[in-house]
Amino acid sequence: GTGKELVARALHRHSMRREKNFVALNMAAIPKDLIESELFGHEKGAFTGANNQRVGRFEQANGGTLFLDEVADLPLDMQVKLLRAIQEKRIRPVGSESEIDVDVRLISATHKDLQQAVNRGDFRSDLFYRLNVIDIHMPSRRQRPGDIKLLAEHILNQLNTKKKKISLSPGALNALQNYSFPGNVRELENILERANTLCGNSRIELEE
Repeated sequence: GTGKELVARALHRHSMRREKNFVALNMAAIPKDLIESELFGHEKGAFTGANNQRVGRFEQANGGTLFLDEVADLPLDMQVKLLRAIQEKRIRPVGSESEIDVDVRLISATHKDLQQAVNRGDFRSDLFYRLNVIDIHMPSRRQRPGDIKLLAEHILNQLNTKKKKISLSPGALNALQNYSFPGNVRELENILERANTLCGNSRIELEE
């Protein structure tokens, strides 16, 4: 909820690769036995259920940017294969005997401390140093109190309809600016959506 993917998309949009694809994949959301196929693709019949050939995310992002979110959740055996793909700039789809050249900008993100994961043996040090070329720390919402007004206005603009234009009362805005938001921006979105639903007029008051 700190905006990792938004930053990744901004990096892509302002780069020389902006005319090519931006492809995002959340590693924590993929079953372990399907990660290799998601990343590198597979041939028809490569495994049970592989009824068609599939292009992997590396190939989809060729020439563009591949964003791997929650990379710390990648199993150790897949960390080896990811490291090889980065180093060799080649991938081998599951079930294929040939390799495919790929050229991607790789952006990875995680909410975990990767250095601690390396120290515990949960994350390969060679992959860590390969990924950690430029480090961008995304501060939590509570570390960015000045963002609340802008974020709230943006979210309310998305909630606005032709029949109902919503604004925040000074009291409501002050309450938001003084709240710690452990759920980051997603929690702010949830609060404003709920307040909008409960609001009987066009201005959200403190009680909502």
